[in-house]
Amino acid sequence: MKKWYQETGSENDVVLNTRIRLLRNLEEFPFVSRLTKAECEKVNGIIKDVVLSNNDYDLSYIEMSSLSPYQTVSLAERGLITPEFASNSEGRALLLSEDESISIMLCEEDHIHIQAISSGLDFDKTYAAASNIDSIIDSNLQYAFDERIGYLTQNPANLGTGMRASVMLHLPALSITGSMPRLAATVSKLGLMLSSRYTSGITPVGNIYRLSNQVTLGISEKAALDNLKSIALQLVSQERQTREHVIKDDRYIDKIQRAYGILKTAHMMSCREFMELVSLVRLGSAGGILKTDIQTIDELMIDMQPATINAAENKNFTVGERDVFRAGAIKKKI
Repeated sequence: MKKWYQETGSENDVVLNTRIRLLRNLEEFPFVSRLTKAECEKVNGIIKDVVLSNNDYDLSYIEMSSLSPYQTVSLAERGLITPEFASNSEGRALLLSEDESISIMLCEEDHIHIQAISSGLDFDKTYAAASNIDSIIDSNLQYAFDERIGYLTQNPANLGTGMRASVMLHLPALSITGSMPRLAATVSKLGLMLSSRYTSGITPVGNIYRLSNQVTLGISEKAALDNLKSIALQLVSQERQTREHVIKDDRYIDKIQRAYGILKTAHMMSCREFMELVSLVRLGSAGGILKTDIQTIDELMIDMQPATINAAENKNFTVGERDVFRAGAIKKKI
């Protein structure tokens, strides 16, 4: 079966994916921070039985303690679990669909963390997938819910809808022209956050940014998604307009073609170097300078992450061994 990121989505020259997360807690249990390991396992079992009894979804149940460290980190690299969830396996479990478009973290910060993800810009499909899982659980179990406040969550910042939505954007042209700090400040005034997906220290790597909602209280899910979609489309438009100027500049044409040449010939390739070079190649592909398929590039950006390579090959590579493997895999695909 194809993974979600092997599909071509809308606006895929700029938008990598759309993600919806719903945070829920069961009324009969305290928040996770007050649960013992045995109580977490009980909560996990209750939710597991409800979800797996529904035949609409082919989900696998994974005890996080059963995974190797690099298998766990790989899940976080692929955006299927949060880094916080990966940091501690005790009393935690995961429900995961075969195509990895649905993941349900159990006993993270909240009892239930439903996530749906789709390629490109697609709020309707992504929200429907998350909402359907939510409805299955809600029809069988009692959520912690207040008529005035909304869904009750351990972190007060998530009260209300309990929904976190985001769009992953590749914004190399806007990054090159130094527009990102201004844009981040502008969207923050609209209740959104624009942050770098990959960093080395404090330096953004790969020009990939996450646009996400910050307001969950006093706003409907539809209003939050409409706002997020509107701003995402504006950023898509600005990136495309800026790209038209950048790809006419001989300096950047040269950088794009050099980046492609290195990816095609290098014997070793670190993850950071790969992300920086592949960002330029993706820009060249989107701008028509290179014929490399954007879908192939997006698959590589996920598959060539460090722990994901280890997990796929079932080997605990040294850094050097992994860099050689990465360079070879890139040559074959690009």
